[in-house]
Amino acid sequence: MITKDATISAPAAPAPPAEEPRQRPGNKRRAWDEVPRWHIYLPLSLYLLFTLIPFYWILLFALRPAGSTSLVPWPMTFDHFDKVWNDRSFGTYFQNSVLIAVATLVMTTLVALAGGYALARFDFRIKRGFMLALLCSQFVPGALLLVPLFQIFAKLQMINSLGSVIIAETVFQLPLSMILISGFIRNVPYSLEEAAWVDGCDRFTAFRIVVLPLLRPGLIAVGSFAFVHAWNHFLFALMFLSDQSKQTIPVGLNTLMSSDSVDLGALAAGGIIAAVPVVIVFAFIQKWLITGFSAGAVKG
Repeated sequence: MITKDATISAPAAPAPPAEEPRQRPGNKRRAWDEVPRWHIYLPLSLYLLFTLIPFYWILLFALRPAGSTSLVPWPMTFDHFDKVWNDRSFGTYFQNSVLIAVATLVMTTLVALAGGYALARFDFRIKRGFMLALLCSQFVPGALLLVPLFQIFAKLQMINSLGSVIIAETVFQLPLSMILISGFIRNVPYSLEEAAWVDGCDRFTAFRIVVLPLLRPGLIAVGSFAFVHAWNHFLFALMFLSDQSKQTIPVGLNTLMSSDSVDLGALAAGGIIAAVPVVIVFAFIQKWLITGFSAGAVKG
């Protein structure tokens, strides 16, 4: 029997579990942190040493006087640079290489941009076959194209003109550039273009205002590879350009070597002249280049 003074007590709530002490983000240790630093720095140092020694050797031959055997370029001389730039016509070769590389960059980027947009945004019957043909063309070495291209340029009377080399370099670079550009465009949401159409833009205006600014890293990546390939390519310039005043830097370097002797100082100076523009280009665009590769590696 329960009296009126009796009270019913509710069951006691279970005690909350003791919270584990939270570890601060700064105290977390990853597997990377547990690796000894010398395991990382030693291989990188060996690789850096292996990479920089050839560059130092080139600088040594280019800056030390002829006949010197010193391992330090002192006294320093620029006679080798003056010799290749003025006496060996490297100034003219440099201008021709710049013209060919820049023209190839512009033409490859524009044509690849138009073709890449068509591959990314339109569906047509031979699309798969066309993509397969572009991929298979990358397995064809450039040397196999020399004879047919020479015959075509001979009929067009373009032999010994810079235009023949520009067209050949552009055609050689287009398949891979078109595939890369189409991948970059697929990563841009199609809804952005549709929103621009709703606002009254036509297709070209929507592409120019909305899509093109987002493709800047990809265009820089594609253009840089077209520039470097056209700058360093040897076969097309050797086959299509017979006049010495229209030769390029790679062909000019080849003229510094003969079967009897090699002028190492002039060859080293010419190699530095050939390498400086490429190093400068990659120094300025490395940020955009890495961003472009990252954008092209992600499937939209």
